[in-house]
Amino acid sequence: MTAYRARLTEVDIRRLIKATDDDERAEAAHKLCRNMERADLGEEDRAAAHKILRLLANDAAELVRRAMAVTLKASDLIPNDVARKLAGDLDSIALPVIAASPAFSDEDLIEIVRAGSAVRQVAVAGRARVSRDVAQVLADEGCDLAARTLAANDNADLSEASLGVLVDRFGDKPEVLTAVAYRQVLPMSVTERLIQLASDAVREHLISRHAVAPETAIRLAQYARERTTVDLVDQAGVSADLASFMTQLNARRVLNASLLLRGLARGQMAMFEYGLAELANTPHHRAWLMVHDAGPLGLKAIYDRAGLPPRLFQAFRAGVDTWRALAAEGIDTSSAIFREQMLERFLTQRPNVLRDDLAYLMERLDQAPSHAAGAANAA
Repeated sequence: MTAYRARLTEVDIRRLIKATDDDERAEAAHKLCRNMERADLGEEDRAAAHKILRLLANDAAELVRRAMAVTLKASDLIPNDVARKLAGDLDSIALPVIAASPAFSDEDLIEIVRAGSAVRQVAVAGRARVSRDVAQVLADEGCDLAARTLAANDNADLSEASLGVLVDRFGDKPEVLTAVAYRQVLPMSVTERLIQLASDAVREHLISRHAVAPETAIRLAQYARERTTVDLVDQAGVSADLASFMTQLNARRVLNASLLLRGLARGQMAMFEYGLAELANTPHHRAWLMVHDAGPLGLKAIYDRAGLPPRLFQAFRAGVDTWRALAAEGIDTSSAIFREQMLERFLTQRPNVLRDDLAYLMERLDQAPSHAAGAANAA
């Protein structure tokens, strides 16, 4: 190993072998590693260098091990067994190697991720290259900071499925969603999902960067808000002040036919009544009388006064009739069973519903059996 040994003074070698002071030995280890990295080593010299590195990796002094890890963190001189040993060491030693060493296989990196250390997951996620298999495990099992780092790394090979997992797992983490949104390339399916979840600023970026039509973005965002609103009313059961709630929705310009139809199809008659009253600028008691008028004219009159689309009236008529028929059967109108039966019967009538509304309602119908089973068990 004369190629690099000649560059060391006798003092350097003596300090490395004999010095008892950790700082002095760490400095000598740094110089030795730096010169080994710079030298043009043949096969025999390289094997000898590996032996030295194994000795350094087992050194009792943290400073010596760290000097080697930092100096050779991105070097191809470190063999796989030494890299794995350093990766299991203290964070100050492991992290530089995990983040940069080419010695690791995908299996090694997956093992590091699954060990569960957040800082080490982040180190893997930020590597100069992250393979598809490693990226998938990070998406499936990584912490939120690792997910954010992975999404922000355009050299990470993230499949459409992995991106979908990130959106699923971290839909409530704006920093992760933003990192995904600002990737160089995004599948359209992921872009459309992000538009529903992201902030206005990120949504504008997606529209301009990924060629999403503005009307598509607006439509998706609107549907997301409406679904959330109906779900909140569903979960709340009976609102303490539906009148004020409807007034707030109207002020935000999200109280519309689509929202009211979804609410009615889920059995939320009070929501429908108060929504009509708000849009028609009519007291609730008067709206109630017109909605539940046994004749054909009351509902039509309040519906027209609310300014709702004429083409959807028959769908609302079907919803009101279905609600009235179920209520006459004695089913508790506030129960989950009522809401599920309401939706099922409403859809079997094939009302004149917009395709996107129908798709949403069918989603809720698909979920209904499990809810019904839970209610039955509870009873």
